[in-house]
Amino acid sequence: MTVTTTDTPTPSPARSRVARAVSTPVRRHLLGALLALVVVILVLESVSTFRQSQLTSVAYLAIAAAGLTVLTGLNGQLSLGHGAFMAVGAYTAALMLRANESGWSVPLVLIAATVVAGLVGVVVGVAAARLHGPYLAGATLALAVAVPGLALYFSEYLGGEQGLIVPSPDVPSALDDIAFFVTGNELTSTKFVAYVGWFLLVLVFFLLANVSSSRVGRRWRAVRDDEVSAEIAGIDLGRARVLAFVVSAACAGAAGAIMAMASRIAAPSGFTLVLSLTLLSAVVIGGLGSLTGALIGAALLTYIPPVVTNLGLDAGLSSLQAAELAPLVTGIFTVVVILFAPLGLVGTVRGRLVQRRLKREGVR
Repeated sequence: MTVTTTDTPTPSPARSRVARAVSTPVRRHLLGALLALVVVILVLESVSTFRQSQLTSVAYLAIAAAGLTVLTGLNGQLSLGHGAFMAVGAYTAALMLRANESGWSVPLVLIAATVVAGLVGVVVGVAAARLHGPYLAGATLALAVAVPGLALYFSEYLGGEQGLIVPSPDVPSALDDIAFFVTGNELTSTKFVAYVGWFLLVLVFFLLANVSSSRVGRRWRAVRDDEVSAEIAGIDLGRARVLAFVVSAACAGAAGAIMAMASRIAAPSGFTLVLSLTLLSAVVIGGLGSLTGALIGAALLTYIPPVVTNLGLDAGLSSLQAAELAPLVTGIFTVVVILFAPLGLVGTVRGRLVQRRLKREGVR
């Protein structure tokens, strides 16, 4: 009898080092974050000021959508009021930046906006933990409608319908010198806010990715999939739901602060129900539970309206008709994605890749 042996190829030292470097989720996420920072710097240094402002919009929408995808995709709680938490963060940032004599730094403003929105999330989360399905959606919908009205009630402090003008954050001289030394370009206010937004986006995605792959993330998914089984396993359902709500609200608060810095105003008209529905649409388009999907959805909802408007103007439509055409096309696009990619763009692609891999393994 002849016995054939197959020699297993020995991995090269370089491949072994790469394998050890990405052997844990934290290391993989850290490597991905570092690569993302390099890409962010290259992109922001090579685009115009207008494109930098558009990229800032993508950043703060993606941050808020990432928090919402954790709440809805991982924990199974449907929220229609995340625009309200963005309003809390925006007004917190506006009030702090308007106090010029205090000399608030941008990191401190972002931390304050995140903490204040998180505290509001605790209050809302405790109440929301007792609600399910359409009752939770209705409660958060009421939140989205009510919170912007507070600016009208406390118009003396929050500016009323006109809102608060947000001063442009001061560019630290040290960062300006470093940017000029490295790139040869000055760090303008618009570029500085874009850097702050995208660096914060990378940080938030890094933290959420680690939380999702940790024991906390597994508890959230267990509560989402089967509450009875999760409770039998010893998981505190209320605590898990409240924690997910707080994390999601904190992300929305940080996003609202970036939005206030970018738009230079915090007004009730910027935080209507449309903003909350936009965040939910970004999550649905990209894919529930996917941070990459949240980024893709935010990018699509940022770039589709101006592209459609320009096409409408080129086709001979009036400016009003072209502006009204943009939300129509965005809505149709969302419906098409729901019909043909019910798992979202990222979820559908991942599902097909898994099916192909299983099919190849089955053939073998």
